[in-house]
Amino acid sequence: MARGANQKQKLLHLNRILEERTDEDHPMTTPELIRALEETGISAERKSIYDDMETLRQFGVDIQSRKGKQPGWFIGVRPFELAELKLLVDAVQASRFFTKRKSAQLIGKLEGLASVHQAKALQRQVFVDRRVKTMNESIYYNVDKLHNALAAGKSVTFKYFEYNVKKEKVFRREGRRYAVRPYGLVWDNENYYLVGFDRANQEVRHYRVDKMAELMVVCLTDPGEGRPEHFDMADYAGRHFGMFRGREGQIRLRCEKRMVGVILDRFGQDTILIPDGEDHFTVTVKAVVSPQFYGWLFSLADGVELTAPTWAVEEYREKLGQAYSQASQISG
Repeated sequence: MARGANQKQKLLHLNRILEERTDEDHPMTTPELIRALEETGISAERKSIYDDMETLRQFGVDIQSRKGKQPGWFIGVRPFELAELKLLVDAVQASRFFTKRKSAQLIGKLEGLASVHQAKALQRQVFVDRRVKTMNESIYYNVDKLHNALAAGKSVTFKYFEYNVKKEKVFRREGRRYAVRPYGLVWDNENYYLVGFDRANQEVRHYRVDKMAELMVVCLTDPGEGRPEHFDMADYAGRHFGMFRGREGQIRLRCEKRMVGVILDRFGQDTILIPDGEDHFTVTVKAVVSPQFYGWLFSLADGVELTAPTWAVEEYREKLGQAYSQASQISG
């Protein structure tokens, strides 16, 4: 067999051709493989293809061959099944966490894990009504930095901003940097949040990662600021509706029985439900009463009634009254 300048790369090219162009429904015959290799400047003979396939098998590549109506060679088992790739593509496409550009890049990389034929099945759109994508692409790298800080036991500093009506960044604290000892990251309501000990306020707070700018990982100067052993990240996230700040308390709700699923989805399967007559049950949970909490409660209409504590009931009634008054002025 003649040996060209690229002959040493023959197995690598052959493996790539199989990964990119073949699957169970699209095998390649030996002559087709020989022609594909020739396109890269590599000559091959039929017998050498059989030997190469055996070498790839021994290396761990799932090389399959088939005879009959659709004969040829193809890659069998891949790191990800096509169904798994579809789920990942759907998650990336639907998530507001990624910018449009980063979504396209990631989906392109996921397509590279399938054959070109299978990749066509991944080139689809998951439409979510009025889906909003983040404008801050640095979030992608900030999350990685925060994970590194958590693993190394270090603190982070950053600037924190909001957008004004001109879509310009307006920094809080007049642009002064925040210094936070990370406790963990929380994914809530399609946003990433950093939960940690804020040195300036000397308390645990949370911050949206996509609103961080100029994030830096710094050495921990006070070992005593490490995450306390008793801190429960899941409990913290569960108590903060939409991660809004508010007053914390023991909240009692009286619910219609049809709302069991809603309550368990919100507060967890371990939530204690106490029967209250034939058609209702009550539940007492610890939660942070915030605008997000009241919005969630309002969305459930008469299916859930807030009964305690008194201060929360009165505050909720006041907000409902304000909303009614504003609606009356608009309609009038």
